[in-house]
Amino acid sequence: MDIATVSTQPFADQRPGTSGLRKKVTVFQQAHYLENFVQAVFDAIPDRSGKTLVLGGDGRYYNREAIQIIIKMAVANDWGELLIGRQGLFSTPAVSHVIRHYHARGGLILSASHNPAGPEHDFGIKFNGENGGPASESLTEKIWAGSKTISAYRIARVADIDLDHEHDLQIGTTRIRIIDPVRDYADMMEKLFDFSALARLLQGPFRMRFDALHAITGPYAKEVFERRLGAPAGTVQNAVPLPDFGGGHPDPNLVYAKPLADLMFSEQAPDFGAASDGDGDRNMILGHGAFVTPSDSLAVLTAQARCIPAYASGLHGVARSMPTSQAADVVAQTLGIEHFETPTGWKFFGNLLDAGRITFCGEESFGTGSDHVREKDGLWAVLAWLSVLAHSGQSVREILDAHWQRFGRHYYTRHDYEELPSEIAEEMLRGLRAQMPVLPGQLLAGREVQTADDFSYTDPIDGSVSEHQGLRVLFTDGARLIFRLSGTGTAGATLRVYHEAYERDPAQLQRDPQRYLAPLVQLGKELTRLETLSGRKAPTVIT
Repeated sequence: MDIATVSTQPFADQRPGTSGLRKKVTVFQQAHYLENFVQAVFDAIPDRSGKTLVLGGDGRYYNREAIQIIIKMAVANDWGELLIGRQGLFSTPAVSHVIRHYHARGGLILSASHNPAGPEHDFGIKFNGENGGPASESLTEKIWAGSKTISAYRIARVADIDLDHEHDLQIGTTRIRIIDPVRDYADMMEKLFDFSALARLLQGPFRMRFDALHAITGPYAKEVFERRLGAPAGTVQNAVPLPDFGGGHPDPNLVYAKPLADLMFSEQAPDFGAASDGDGDRNMILGHGAFVTPSDSLAVLTAQARCIPAYASGLHGVARSMPTSQAADVVAQTLGIEHFETPTGWKFFGNLLDAGRITFCGEESFGTGSDHVREKDGLWAVLAWLSVLAHSGQSVREILDAHWQRFGRHYYTRHDYEELPSEIAEEMLRGLRAQMPVLPGQLLAGREVQTADDFSYTDPIDGSVSEHQGLRVLFTDGARLIFRLSGTGTAGATLRVYHEAYERDPAQLQRDPQRYLAPLVQLGKELTRLETLSGRKAPTVIT
């Protein structure tokens, strides 16, 4: 076997974001581009010799080609074993589970999550560590530093391997196993949830619809809902992963999963609807005529955790990202458990999960999960909601209404302005930052400003500090305005503006969120001079 050392030059744009490195497919197809980044990852893991690496992705365009390159590089870099999903497929939560289940050193996940796919669209790659979670900030910085100084990478000159059938083979000192990407994950779900109770629900008059959006979750949902739980054929829609996700945008929200949303708000609606994203870690939950915000979803599941066998003894605590509404905090305070506010990015939950300080965690960006893996998990959230429905005998709407009556309602909406010119987005935040020292004490949109700051987080486990995590305007009545630039896009900048207000009056719990929050929405535009600077009259996406 020939191991080649290939001379290369650094690329200036390989700094990983919160979810690894995401670029257009055409960028990754440049000579040496993918190889440089993979070598930087491998170099950042000096104890890799003889260890196990998990490899797979969401099936988007360039997934198979990238896997063949990474296999050859892993062989040349002395990995002892590769666990690869059949056809090169693996959902992100499944990779997290397989890493933990087989005690692997880590895994490479090929995905750009909810971003569109195809030859002109997006591709991504990220490394997850031996706890199954996203790379720590220190490892991410090490990868970034290596990518800036790389001068060569190592690759084995061997033929492509068969990815389409489960089998074992040996290349040099590296054992390669092509495994069923679904089985281990589905087995774990069966241990966490009462599949007998869920089967009774799904085989009765109860009807559900799951839209996989032609992304990775399709095979997992077919196995769990239709094969193991006996839901009727067709319960899972758009179940075959396609390299371009069928031309759709695999983001489970009211805009990009519009056919499902339209169905759930029609006279023909089933009892329950759900969707997942490109790599299977996000989820959207709907009832007949009811949309559950991700913030409310985390709060409801925290309040109802005892309906699920794996959590029947109670939760250690709950954590949410800073932009996520404070609804889960109110539940945690009532239950007498710890609650935490972290920066955006699932890796910030990892230390809390590993230390046993929390059991549930979630983000407003349609991510919910627990301590069963170290990633958000779309199917887990759907099964958790089905468990609550089966246990209570109530509808989604009835569960939401009862929750708000008990805990109050956190009215919440996020407005995304996608593909803004980066300089314009930065100018908006600079202008807001300049105003922040004089905002406290002012009466804005009928509310008094308590504080205005740039969120900083000190990890309670290791003491690490993460600064500049989002600009916040906090009001004395608990309302909040938050402004962040997203790190998940590949073109321009996405400005996200989060609006939240807390309501306890039982007579005010059924208002339309956009109307209720309209004064805060207008204030956010004024503080950033959004319409003047960008020319945008409306957000790209409202959730």
